[in-house]
Amino acid sequence: MSTRVEEADLFTVARRQFERAIPFVHPLDGWRGMAELLFEPEKTIKVTLPVVMDDGFVHTFSGYRVLHDTVRGPGKGGFRFHPHVDENDVKALATWMTWKCALTDIPFGGAKGGVTADPKSLSDDEKQRITRRYIAALGDHLGPFTDIPAPDLYTDAQTMAWVYDTYSMMHPGQNNLPVVTGKPLDLGGSAGRDTATAQGLFYVFEHLLAMGALPAMPDLVGVRIAIQGFGNAGRNAARIFSQAGARIVAVSDSQGGVHDPNGLTLTHVELHKSETGSVAGLPGTTPLEPHEVLEVPCDVLIPAALETQITAANAKKIDTKVVIEAANGPTTPEADDILSDRGIPVVPDVLSAAGGVVVSYFEWAQNLANERWSESEVQDRLRSTMTRATDAMVTTRAALLDQLDTYRVAWGEARPDSILASPTFRTAAHVVAVRRCRRATEQRGIWP
Repeated sequence: MSTRVEEADLFTVARRQFERAIPFVHPLDGWRGMAELLFEPEKTIKVTLPVVMDDGFVHTFSGYRVLHDTVRGPGKGGFRFHPHVDENDVKALATWMTWKCALTDIPFGGAKGGVTADPKSLSDDEKQRITRRYIAALGDHLGPFTDIPAPDLYTDAQTMAWVYDTYSMMHPGQNNLPVVTGKPLDLGGSAGRDTATAQGLFYVFEHLLAMGALPAMPDLVGVRIAIQGFGNAGRNAARIFSQAGARIVAVSDSQGGVHDPNGLTLTHVELHKSETGSVAGLPGTTPLEPHEVLEVPCDVLIPAALETQITAANAKKIDTKVVIEAANGPTTPEADDILSDRGIPVVPDVLSAAGGVVVSYFEWAQNLANERWSESEVQDRLRSTMTRATDAMVTTRAALLDQLDTYRVAWGEARPDSILASPTFRTAAHVVAVRRCRRATEQRGIWP
């Protein structure tokens, strides 16, 4: 199991990222309390899940679901199995989902859930019993117009099928397909959902290259890619970038990593992982510890594992031209500052890892309309959505930089003891998202 590095709890990380956007949204008086309203979750649920295990003993698990913000639409976000899941983790992940949905301009707010359990120690039957108990415990907190789950760490299409079946048994006589996304195709899943996170990331990167917004790379041919994490997002990113002509020089999973400066043969990597359970130990490659892949010389670094992997401790050792995040929250604020000072741009997760929720929205829309979109239609819509979001981030950052002196004067009057930093891609992405949520909140008003 990958180890998450702790510099601060995830909700504190999310808060600090949010606070960096505030001066560029409205610098004075915290918007009369609006900032705290937009940041704090609407609802936090903890459930106790007694489950009969395969050995006949009852084990009690803790489950969480956080609904962060529904001002722009129902809550949307995955649920995960992981031994480190806790309330603050889920609150942070739900917060980032709100910003993803607002930045990509899809009609959802943020939500997230999880069960504190080690998925690698569970049988499939035990996972099914835990999943069904979790969904039953959440009850009417879930719904196609209130809170819509999806896959996340160590949950997949089969898990979502159990979610759909459990909810349907509790709510018969209605169309329950839109209550969960990431389902198998036979149960109303969408074409393109299984690769959506990686594909969306690729569309963002491709568009940034075309805009000239990244260090000089005329095209992807021969560009060296290092990927931390070889699950759904990491594995599919490796395939997609390789097919575009890039050279995958290093990959890792929770057990270890491999490096070949001449480029890895992905079919060999995938076969080795299927046979051994890990990419580690692939013959003819240089072995790495899981974290060492972050320090491999490359042109593009893709963290696609757990949160808080790039920290103050290793940010100075990273040897890349650009970081593009496929995981949620892989870079701490301290590391962001170091990378920015070193001139290494970071394409933030709220943009580059948003492809999954975008195609989840497409699945939800198809389910509501009883439609089936082709793979090509899904990809066209995904590319268009990710391109618009990328444009919004880049143009907003340019405008913020152009008016930075004005913002600094206003912020200095409001907070004379604070220095306003130059906005990064992450700050600009948050500014776009927070502005949209703020406008929606002000238009709807506070009731009663």
